[in-house]
Amino acid sequence: MKLIDLEAEQRVISGMLHSDNACAEAITLLTDKDFSDPFHLAVFSTVSALYVRNVKPTLAEVLKEGLKTGLITGKQNVDRLREVSDHYITDENIGYWVQQVKVKSKMRHMETMLNKYHDELKTAKDSEAEDILNKASEEFSSLSIIAVDEDIQEPGEIAKLGYDLVVEKMERYRKEKDANPYGALILDGTPTGLKSLDEITLGYKPGDLIILGAQTGHGKTAFALNTVLATSIEANQPCLYINTEMSKQQIALRWGCILSGVDHDKIRHGAINNEELQEIADAYGKLANSGFYPAHIPNLTPAKLTSIARRAKIRKDVQLIIVDYVGRMETSDPRLQEYQVLYNIIKAQKQLAQNLKCAIMCLVQLNTDGSIQGARKIKNECDLMLKLIPVSAETVQEVAKEKRIVYKNWNYDLEIEKNRDGVSGNKIPIWFDMSIQQITQAVRIDKPEPIKDIWNDIGREIKG
Repeated sequence: MKLIDLEAEQRVISGMLHSDNACAEAITLLTDKDFSDPFHLAVFSTVSALYVRNVKPTLAEVLKEGLKTGLITGKQNVDRLREVSDHYITDENIGYWVQQVKVKSKMRHMETMLNKYHDELKTAKDSEAEDILNKASEEFSSLSIIAVDEDIQEPGEIAKLGYDLVVEKMERYRKEKDANPYGALILDGTPTGLKSLDEITLGYKPGDLIILGAQTGHGKTAFALNTVLATSIEANQPCLYINTEMSKQQIALRWGCILSGVDHDKIRHGAINNEELQEIADAYGKLANSGFYPAHIPNLTPAKLTSIARRAKIRKDVQLIIVDYVGRMETSDPRLQEYQVLYNIIKAQKQLAQNLKCAIMCLVQLNTDGSIQGARKIKNECDLMLKLIPVSAETVQEVAKEKRIVYKNWNYDLEIEKNRDGVSGNKIPIWFDMSIQQITQAVRIDKPEPIKDIWNDIGREIKG
């Protein structure tokens, strides 16, 4: 059995020289150690370095970079690089060739281990045979596991990890407390934009899949952009926002009102004064220096989403990806029903979040009864399921009357239907200001108990 597949290595590198998608897939799934040929390894490293620097790694760019790094030392290297480049046909099968390179790499690793244990057994004592067999068994079994994170850990390893995390959190808390004596919440992930949701979740964490459901026209995009506001503009953490419905122009105008507080309709019609224009200019200045990376893709597919997400992680180190929304994503398999399509998309996003070690928020459509459109099984896949539900004026009045709880502004509830990492079933009162497209937490005002008229009570015990 051959332990080297030079054709697969050439196909991968040639794909990277021609296709952005091939670059993203190869860089996230392969390392230098996976290439058997030194020249292929050097080219892969050069292409990866260019791609991370946001330079399109064409043949010309690799040649130019190779002259600087020593990869290209003469005509022979140039001819060989051109030969590799000519192996490109299409990037449709890039996943297959990447896997071939990975499999051969594992087989070579297996050969190395076999030789190592063979040499150990030659000189080992009978009493040492059991230990050698146990070590070999563990090492060989790990080869069949795709990712290190999927391996089986020892209890001592988990105990040490847990203790180290506690110490890390304690040190972060003390440092933050010293900097802010009045207290500040320490998050494990990106901020959500709502204080109560931050307290419940400790932020959207790497590997989390968040589902946000709302009916048409009831704040899905506004919620998403306010999440971006908290993450990318206020906390300056890189966020990829993928929109399938609204144009770049529409998104850009929404930011004007969200950040400045100027009425959205006034901005749309241009009915603003010079003072408001200055406020809007200052708002766009904040946006320009933020970690907000939008992508408008009307014909989004799962493959496109995976590709652009990988690119954003490699180039921008995004911590949060928002997909607005999955109901418009296309599928190439007409045999599947809508709920199957939606479930498959959501399941793929959970895997992507774990592989890229970032949080992914998917916006979904709710039916009129509040159920998720398409599939109920997606609840099993997500870590956090949120629903944005409108609250009627009658409900607001009823709560004020019966529970004596009054909110300054309250017209929506954010229902936490599932929270894998904490409590669920909670409702956070929300104020959705449609005029400026802002979503904030409703401000609670406890209604005082009515003051008793003591004069009416005097002598009552006698009158009775």
